[in-house]
Amino acid sequence: MSVSVEHSQCFGLLGVNGAGKTSTFKMLTGDEDISSGDAWVNGISLRTDMTTVHQQIGYCPQFDALIDDLTGRETLMIFALLRGIPKDEVSMVGLRLAEDLNFMKHIDKRTKQYSGGNKRKLSTALALMGRPTVVYLDEPTTGMDPGAKRQLWDVVCKERSAGKSIVLTSHSMEECEALCTKLAIMVNGEFKCIGSTQHLKNKFSNGYYLTVKLKKKTTESGPDKVAEIKNYIVAKIPEAELKEEYMESLTYQIPKTDIRWSTMFGIMEQAKRELDIEDYVLGQTSLEQVFLSFTKYQRVEDS
Repeated sequence: MSVSVEHSQCFGLLGVNGAGKTSTFKMLTGDEDISSGDAWVNGISLRTDMTTVHQQIGYCPQFDALIDDLTGRETLMIFALLRGIPKDEVSMVGLRLAEDLNFMKHIDKRTKQYSGGNKRKLSTALALMGRPTVVYLDEPTTGMDPGAKRQLWDVVCKERSAGKSIVLTSHSMEECEALCTKLAIMVNGEFKCIGSTQHLKNKFSNGYYLTVKLKKKTTESGPDKVAEIKNYIVAKIPEAELKEEYMESLTYQIPKTDIRWSTMFGIMEQAKRELDIEDYVLGQTSLEQVFLSFTKYQRVEDS
């Protein structure tokens, strides 16, 4: 794997379990030796000066490394002092992070009483402590409810805008689309593709999908009406392949086609006026489908 992450950039590392994401992070943070090659943070080599590198990075590990008997406030205080934050600012910095990540009401509970989601929030707060140049977040939103996820995304976006380099691993395609300016899909310890979300969609997607929702009376009035709609779609968009038919719903896959995006919408608007179509959705193949097309090649480890 070969990659550079600029400042103000969020780089997403995608892959199924066992692809090598956490192993990569362990090498970048000095938990494990680099097997071969080199890595630098801000021009400082990980091989020769790991101590200086540790001063530049923040790390939220996949499994929370918290001290059970300390409260959230005490944990934030200890890490702030370790990070070299002046004593008179320690309390304020901790409270601000707790406020941003929305675990303020739990700050005086012991961390062993925290839910999984709140532990992830605290671990993320520790990674952002002390204004590191580079922040590594290993699946930071595991166990969080949708509202908490959105809040954490907002914090990550704010940090990215402030000039930090962020490296993120995630299983959530939605998360990567929301946060990442560049991402790579990793299979068996190798990058299979790298680029922006839109670049990956353009290069590796299988065209478009079309979902047509028929009016209830259409299916009740017999197969002829449904056949009429199917014939219309095939006549107007010859490349369309019917992938799924269930009750009032038809799903088509449209591979790469010369028909323009706007023309397809025009065809479907006309169909909606003339035929018994209640609604339709026309979209580009999702990042998830691109991800799945690569990760099917992941080796299954021998038990």
